[in-house]
Amino acid sequence: MPKINRPRRGSLAFSPRKRAKSPIPKYQSWPDTDGAPMLQGFAGYKVGMTHVIMVDDHKSSPTEGKEIMVPVTVIEIPSMKVAAIRAYSRDTYGKHALTELWADPLDAVLGRRITMPRDYDKEAAQKKFADAIEAGTVAEIHAITYTQPAALTGVPKKVPDLMEIKVGGGDIKKLFEFAQSLLGKEVALNNVLQTGAYADITAITTGKGTQGAVKRWGIALRKRKHSRGKKERHIGTLGPWNPHHVRWQVPQIGQLGFQQRTEFNKRILKVSENASEITPAGGFLHYGVLKSPYVLVKGSIPGPVKRLIRIRPAIRIGEHVVRMPSIQFVSVQSKQG
Repeated sequence: MPKINRPRRGSLAFSPRKRAKSPIPKYQSWPDTDGAPMLQGFAGYKVGMTHVIMVDDHKSSPTEGKEIMVPVTVIEIPSMKVAAIRAYSRDTYGKHALTELWADPLDAVLGRRITMPRDYDKEAAQKKFADAIEAGTVAEIHAITYTQPAALTGVPKKVPDLMEIKVGGGDIKKLFEFAQSLLGKEVALNNVLQTGAYADITAITTGKGTQGAVKRWGIALRKRKHSRGKKERHIGTLGPWNPHHVRWQVPQIGQLGFQQRTEFNKRILKVSENASEITPAGGFLHYGVLKSPYVLVKGSIPGPVKRLIRIRPAIRIGEHVVRMPSIQFVSVQSKQG
């Protein structure tokens, strides 16, 4: 009898497949940067997809130098505001929050997301921050930023999304001076990424609720003889007699989607402030008309329309060369059908 061998159905890489705790993605690592201090991230809202015609500038590509059609994702990127800066210390157990310095005064709209401080001494907090830097206990500095969805027409909410973005480049004192200069001010994507650069795109995927093993793991349907009693979509067995428990590797029913995913090395094809040049006739499906600056990202990205998208400079850049893309045409044909 021949030996039957096949790969298992479905990847275990992201197990356990639980729902994300928040629709705001979180980063655990940041790229190492040298040079002038800079914010290492930004955020926007997914609008939809279209296509562009551009000159293929990838070396050794079969279509190098020719015009090709490329699918792109549109992300609306209104400016973000810096509400505070936070210092972290580091020891053998990891990273720990040390102290914070908040802008004064804070925007009233931020009170819809967090509890606003009533009595806040900015000078005392600033001195504590500076003392920690002098003592050499500060390992990292992060900026606490928030989006401004009220400036958009496609996202039906006004409550800002709050997140941390690492400040990278230079020594700690330069980082503190740079972060302090941004406190309470607006920042744009141009301060983080330029056209032609590579970025990591992170979002929470589209939630599909509870699904069975066939859709969730891609197992094969059972044959007619083995699927009597409407059990053709069931798994064949939950496992052996010993051990006396069901192993976590067995494909079962459960949550599908609404999980954080990161796509690495997505190319930024265009960053523009003229939203009218990208808005199709009748607006984007389920989103509407763009009003703020936008960015075109090559290919698709996770999540549904209106989902918060986080952008980070590529952490696995490898041998990618930053080139200025030559876009000949951007489709603004109506998406209404």
